[in-house]
Amino acid sequence: MKLGILKTDAVRTEWVPEFGEYPDMFIALLGRLDPSLEFVVYDVEQGEYPRDIDEVDAYLITGSKSSVYDDKPWIATLMEFVRELDRRRKKLVGICFGHQLVAHALGGETGKSPKGWGVGLHRHRFTRRPHWHDQGEAEFAILVSHQDQVVSNAPGAEVLASSDFCENAVVQIGEHILTFQGHPEFVPGYSREIMEFRREIIGEPTYVAGMDSLAEAPESERIGRWILAFLKA
Repeated sequence: MKLGILKTDAVRTEWVPEFGEYPDMFIALLGRLDPSLEFVVYDVEQGEYPRDIDEVDAYLITGSKSSVYDDKPWIATLMEFVRELDRRRKKLVGICFGHQLVAHALGGETGKSPKGWGVGLHRHRFTRRPHWHDQGEAEFAILVSHQDQVVSNAPGAEVLASSDFCENAVVQIGEHILTFQGHPEFVPGYSREIMEFRREIIGEPTYVAGMDSLAEAPESERIGRWILAFLKA
């Protein structure tokens, strides 16, 4: 399988030597779980897209510090590409910004959460285990970093997992689109760096709780296996 990664942001320069860029994080996680996977990176923030939509088997949209409702031409272009992927029933995974952009592009809405920032490790719970799920524990731990949330889902979207903080944590549309609010690609060290950098913005109580939450390990490989199972179904 060849996976096209739609890169929607750049990691801060000083963090790249340790953590890589966002596509590198996904390649590290998914490539470790399936060494046969091939990856192609498209920097859509810079206008890079495939010449042919079928030159890869599936797509994944990364996270971004941008908001999907920002008035930026590259975001509008990416939304149109998502609509085309949906029309073609092409497999697509959206992560954080990608999760929100898919909802926004296909008729839903994203906005700032009145609950404030979600940071550190959160626990989300499946209300229904889909076929690509391992059928194990319904609850899972995932690193998060977001202030925006999906306010209303796209028509036909099914909410599979949620939490008290995030109602729309895992969403599926048909058999071809799967999105996560959390970041399976993050490692705790990167989550820690982001929280340190945004400490004043997120507020001291949220910062302290987020840092404390990193005592528990995220279930990144479990989530990575779900993504692969979905893409290969």
